[in-house]
Amino acid sequence: MSTTDPSWSLEAQIDQWRNYLRRRQAIDAVDVAELEDNLREQIGALRGAGLAADEAFLVAVKRMGALDELSCEFAREHAERLWKQLVVSSSADPTWSTVQTEGLVAVALGVVAAGLTKLPELFGLSLADHEEFYLRNLSFFTLPLLTVYFVWRRRLTAGRALQLAAVFVVAGLFANVYPFVKGGHTQALLALHLPIALWLVVGMAYAGVRWRDVAGRMDFIRFSGELYIYYVLIALGGGVFMAFLAMLFKAIGIDPDPIAEWIMPCGAAGAVFVASWLVEAKQSVIENMAPVLTRLFTPLFAILLISFLAIVLWTGRAIDISRDVLIAFDLLLAVVLGLLLYAVSARDPRSPPGAFDFVQVVLVLSALMADAVALWAIAARISEFGFSPNRVAALGENLILLVNLAWAVALYIRFLRGQTSFESLEQWLTSYLPVYFVWAAIVVIVFPPLFGFR
Repeated sequence: MSTTDPSWSLEAQIDQWRNYLRRRQAIDAVDVAELEDNLREQIGALRGAGLAADEAFLVAVKRMGALDELSCEFAREHAERLWKQLVVSSSADPTWSTVQTEGLVAVALGVVAAGLTKLPELFGLSLADHEEFYLRNLSFFTLPLLTVYFVWRRRLTAGRALQLAAVFVVAGLFANVYPFVKGGHTQALLALHLPIALWLVVGMAYAGVRWRDVAGRMDFIRFSGELYIYYVLIALGGGVFMAFLAMLFKAIGIDPDPIAEWIMPCGAAGAVFVASWLVEAKQSVIENMAPVLTRLFTPLFAILLISFLAIVLWTGRAIDISRDVLIAFDLLLAVVLGLLLYAVSARDPRSPPGAFDFVQVVLVLSALMADAVALWAIAARISEFGFSPNRVAALGENLILLVNLAWAVALYIRFLRGQTSFESLEQWLTSYLPVYFVWAAIVVIVFPPLFGFR
């Protein structure tokens, strides 16, 4: 066996092998580097014995597969390649039972979560009459159980599990003990920020002992992005299902609304666990889709923000700082930050700068300027009408985002100029994530009493 460009083919194969290992929870960056050194040594020895590059790689993977279960798993998942024939026997599949068990646990937790969404109705708390109760407690229908799932999967200690559980208990007290004014702004802010704060707890369970590592936090970012994609796909399928359900029951003269009132909330809660399991079990499928979506929408959002800034400069129009506009504007900037985070997480840090990196810088720069425009508008509104919960929350979030984006774009430009490594950008973005969660916790805990629960 030989190739027309042996050196390029070999590095591409090793890059793919390395990227696969980096996504595994059971192995950290140091172990990946050590395994890669081992693989390269074996390839070098085999090439010295006269084997071609591809032949040496395949034999080395086979030997690594015999030594390391992850290499064997890598070869198994790439079933269309020759590695399977060399490394994996057709009957051996030791991880399948594990995947089945994890799937069953995820489905069981999804069923429990679905039941929790209907539990308040047993105590007379219907969604129609107690909407604010459901908004305040929306996070508690799924996130504690999702944390339990990852505590079980990562085999975290009982002490660590109790620490995470304590956070949910405290959060539940703040959400339900505070005497909120009906329809008040602080209650709405709590409903918006509590899921953000508690998502950090899920992340700590997901990353497990690797939470303090950049790779562990980056894996959680990757998981969050892929979970979102899977959940949207399931939701779209659920929407089609509900449409046919309504059509069929109406066709026989039965009102489908009571059925939909059960299926929709239960399905929405259960889908979180199915999607989470799919992300973990089917990485080789979605990992090809998410980077494509990121590359597709990054230039589109860059064009959108540049167009917005150009129109603001041309017309001199100011942003309307109503609550809904503030939320929508912050969501837009959050999406931009999400695109940056996911693109960084999906990129091989050893790759040299490319055209997409320049598009990323343009996107971040335009988001930075849009954030500055929003901050100017918020400050003007505060100076004219004074402080309110919404304005202060928006001011804090946009200031935090400004600092994050400003240093991120500075590091990105330095990377493009060859003055720093890509890992420094990863380090900054992942280390800064807790700041958002801390601010969300402040909005949940401090804002209600600070503004009189209004």
